[in-house]
Amino acid sequence: MWLKPVKSFSSDLAFQVRDDHEFRSALDEISKGIGRVGAPFQRLLDRVEQPAAVREAGGEACLAEHAVTGSQVTVEGYRTAEETVVYGIIDSHNYPDTSSFHYYRYPSEVPSDVQRRLVDISERVVERIDLRHSAFNIEYFWNEDADEIKLLEVNPRHSQSHAMLFEYVDGTPNHRVMVRLALGLEVEFPHRKGPYAVAAKYFVRRFVGGRVLRVPTDEEVDALERQMSGCAVDVLVEPGQRLADLAEQDSYSYAIASIHLGARDQQELTDKYERCLRSLPFAFDEREEAE
Repeated sequence: MWLKPVKSFSSDLAFQVRDDHEFRSALDEISKGIGRVGAPFQRLLDRVEQPAAVREAGGEACLAEHAVTGSQVTVEGYRTAEETVVYGIIDSHNYPDTSSFHYYRYPSEVPSDVQRRLVDISERVVERIDLRHSAFNIEYFWNEDADEIKLLEVNPRHSQSHAMLFEYVDGTPNHRVMVRLALGLEVEFPHRKGPYAVAAKYFVRRFVGGRVLRVPTDEEVDALERQMSGCAVDVLVEPGQRLADLAEQDSYSYAIASIHLGARDQQELTDKYERCLRSLPFAFDEREEAE
């Protein structure tokens, strides 16, 4: 199973649990940090009417989720008072043999019939929970062998991590949906009007700790972005930082940079990413981790 706080983000304090020892260890780690988001969430809950079950559990409760496998996909859309519209499906790919995200890819590569089923399920879900005047993104797992779709979670918001993917491929970021809904305007979202056929957000990660010795300079990043069209780099660490002290990380790795890329096809996307890795020098001292 997975243990995770009932309110969190970026897989913070989410742990995969396979036996009693890992269960107790995960609860110990979660209890140390759950207040970062749980306490502010509880203050919000205190201001609204709650169902009895939610009130009893509180803002610092945890979820225990059955572990599912397959291809992870996210359906993005919005609902007005009258209609539900899905405007994109994004694939999420992990680093091999890990639960840490490697990259998000848009458009999705899952088969078209599966995409139609995902859209149908999403429309029925948001209408059943009576979500109105809101963007949403719903995360799923599609198990190709069993041809089963499992719903992971419903988020009543758009995903900011996908914003540049939509801009590269469709011609505008998905922030447009949220803004137009908030202003009471008709939501007009372009389709495939952007400069690229495919886009991805890559997470450059380390799976061991240590202290940061060197990161790419602003000049090195600027030079790479000038030389490579459809490239935007965000360095997430600074020299002197201990990776173990970084906030907003998943439980198994450290994100040291994010790279947005647009391309003609998957091969060019991969080639651009590998070129970025060669052009962005990082250095770490792992002695503290060993000690």
